[in-house]
Amino acid sequence: MNKPFPQTVLLTDYAWADVEIERQTIEGAGFGLVSGNSAPAPAETIAQMVHDHQPAAILTCWAQVSADAIAGCPNLRIITRLGIGLDNIAVDEATRRGVWVTNVPTYCVEEVSDHAVGMILAWSRGLLHFDREVRAGRWEPASARLRRLSTLTCGIVGYGRIGQRTAHKLKAGFGVHVLAYDPFPRSGDPLVQFVPFDELLARSDVVIVHAPSTPETKHLINRNTLASMRAGAFLVNVSRGAIVDTDALIAALQSGHLSGAGLDVLEDEPVVPAELASRSDVILTPHVAFTSETSLKELRHSAAEEVVRVLRGEKPLEARNAPQVTH
Repeated sequence: MNKPFPQTVLLTDYAWADVEIERQTIEGAGFGLVSGNSAPAPAETIAQMVHDHQPAAILTCWAQVSADAIAGCPNLRIITRLGIGLDNIAVDEATRRGVWVTNVPTYCVEEVSDHAVGMILAWSRGLLHFDREVRAGRWEPASARLRRLSTLTCGIVGYGRIGQRTAHKLKAGFGVHVLAYDPFPRSGDPLVQFVPFDELLARSDVVIVHAPSTPETKHLINRNTLASMRAGAFLVNVSRGAIVDTDALIAALQSGHLSGAGLDVLEDEPVVPAELASRSDVILTPHVAFTSETSLKELRHSAAEEVVRVLRGEKPLEARNAPQVTH
């Protein structure tokens, strides 16, 4: 008869083929793993799973870990996000109840910054547009209205790890003039010129959103801010869909004020508005900027090891809160 595990870890959902890395790490350390389905269940279902299994730790990818879920598990010690953003976790409730909240902030810095730069290259050199034209039987090089990347000004909204890496690739690799806006600007950064948000919008040929999803950043890109952008500018969002007002973006594209957009995230994903899907000047990818074989391995190992660390009585390495009293 198998000996029961003394403490259980609940994996709410996952965005990969299996849970072997998580299982090997957690069960190899002497703890049990219970896994939900790959697709995230509704918040009410997650709360019921937490109530039923009473886990000591929760690993979550996209599923909502609500205040109700946290309140229903008095022995919970840590919630670890399989990712960077914490907008799907009730962090305040966790902090109040002495539960650590952690994430994996460095795993996809290269991938997301590569994705942003790739979208800018595709737009500036007309890669997707001319691929479609040639496949449709149209060979018209004289129609090209392309851009030299080194002559452009790119504005980065949100200058954390990923924003900094994007700036380095654009500045060192392509000679782009880079502006940045962040509520907490870094002094003496040679890669960028920090400017107010309105000035960044007005001066940038490309605006890249690298900001986190918070109540303050919801619809940060809206009708007014889009109208403030330079005519013919290109918008890139590889952060969170809710930061961009979809209806306002569609209107700016339809009016011709923007020359295009590159979107890895959408406000109501996976629903893709027909007004975006039908446009040849919009690049759409299905929230995959974070993904590579390397980044996913780093993410999964790091998140599972953080859980093991806390369940063994150690402090987490990547705490995103400071609970007053921990279990």
